[in-house]
Amino acid sequence: MRKASSSLVRQGQHLCKASLQRSLTTAPSPTVQITTLPNKIRVATESTPGHFSSVGLYIDAGSRYESPESSGVSHFLDRMAFKTTSTRTDAEMSAAVHSLGGQIMCSSSRESIMYQSSHFHQATPKALSLISDTVLNPSFLAEEIEAQRDAAFYEVREISSKPDMILPEVVHNVAYGSKGLGSPLLCPEDRINSVDELALRTAMKEWYKPERMVIAGAGMRHEELVELTDKYFSSLKSSPVLTSSQTRTSPQVPPHLLSPSSPAVTKSLTRAASYLFPNSVSDVINSWDSAYTGGHRFIADTTQEFNHLYVAFEGVGIHDDDIYALATMQVLLGGGGSFSAGGPGKGMYSRLYTHILNHFPQVDHCASFHHIYTDSSLFGLFASFVPASSGLRGGNTPSQILPHLVHQLSLLLYTPIPEAELSRAKNQLKSSLMMALESRAVEVEDLGRQVLVHNRKVPVTEMTDKIDLVKPDDIRRVAARVFGPKSGNKPTIVCMGHEETGAWEDVFTKYSVAGP
Repeated sequence: MRKASSSLVRQGQHLCKASLQRSLTTAPSPTVQITTLPNKIRVATESTPGHFSSVGLYIDAGSRYESPESSGVSHFLDRMAFKTTSTRTDAEMSAAVHSLGGQIMCSSSRESIMYQSSHFHQATPKALSLISDTVLNPSFLAEEIEAQRDAAFYEVREISSKPDMILPEVVHNVAYGSKGLGSPLLCPEDRINSVDELALRTAMKEWYKPERMVIAGAGMRHEELVELTDKYFSSLKSSPVLTSSQTRTSPQVPPHLLSPSSPAVTKSLTRAASYLFPNSVSDVINSWDSAYTGGHRFIADTTQEFNHLYVAFEGVGIHDDDIYALATMQVLLGGGGSFSAGGPGKGMYSRLYTHILNHFPQVDHCASFHHIYTDSSLFGLFASFVPASSGLRGGNTPSQILPHLVHQLSLLLYTPIPEAELSRAKNQLKSSLMMALESRAVEVEDLGRQVLVHNRKVPVTEMTDKIDLVKPDDIRRVAARVFGPKSGNKPTIVCMGHEETGAWEDVFTKYSVAGP
């Protein structure tokens, strides 16, 4: 990811093209306009006041669509953004980026790659020019790729040394295997030297098609962004092969802010997923379907200060009507660190705080998580705690902590959910949605991802109304569906640290929670 900020640059040129052909899609909100250009690239704007503008390009791409032979290309496309192009040297690109007076960045995730800029209003033409240049005209110089290899080696090793960042990746790999959603966000170390110009251009040829792109913006006139998009992206030709994203029924659930704030390599509220499945025509890069299998992995590391234990199950995908109940359940479980400067609004009354952290001082961190994707999700709990072998008083083995986590899941299955507790969780979820959208960058990213998914912007009032409809019986029903004894859903268990988990299957059997 690359960011830059500095002084204001004015760019006042306004493009007028009366003959521009476009079709306007009716939007659900009077502040949102969506236009599809002749080459099928979609342009969406939201009319909201502010001192800054933001614009972004959102592409249906990412590590989910990598094959074993192309593993790591998404990570390198991210790192190679805003380098030398056929029209700008690296120095010229860097100077232009720094002149925007805001931020410009690229980020890749499992199901999307985005290029986004936040800047002063008059810098929108320049920002979109830079985005189009790095997307359409990259040089991929050998020396720049080599420099990013060195940086990638450092990044991978740095993240691998931090359990809160690398273990969510391990959980995905154990849950889904080595393809699809199990593919790593970071380029594997043994692949770093294999990612070259050919691999990057092959990926871009496959993924960077206008029908798989959305340009979203806020802080500018819709007509201005349409004209700028036509100016900078009209050279892209749409593919004669329709992607399944154009034939998929639009879901009634927004894919954005339901993702957790749990630690991960990418942990923006809106970055847990984007949500399309292209039908690949490449023999090198494919859209891998993901099959959840569950499983167990122990990573022995006696250098760790704490043991780390993750328990996960396959949840429902973003298209499923139960997504709101599952998101509410995650907030209800809540959790956090053993020390918090916050109050009730920070989750201090959530179950993992009141039932785990407040009773077991040896537990340093305990929280729920929910990673949402198009056709699947990962829902679960994790805990970090003092090892029994540390010699410190109160140390525990994973086999001693696991029953407490599984017990919390069983309470959702077999005990009533108090109305007051559910109401608090729903209010916290609604609050997190609305407060996140106060950020202009999040607002634009949210708009781009929603249009990428289902060709419309879902109003926040529609989301909050659906959250309000969640009842206690819905929580218990969805809990039974995800990890009940009749769900057929196997757990994913990942442990890192000093001691193994032991006979973890017996714990699930004891509490009548879905087991092996």
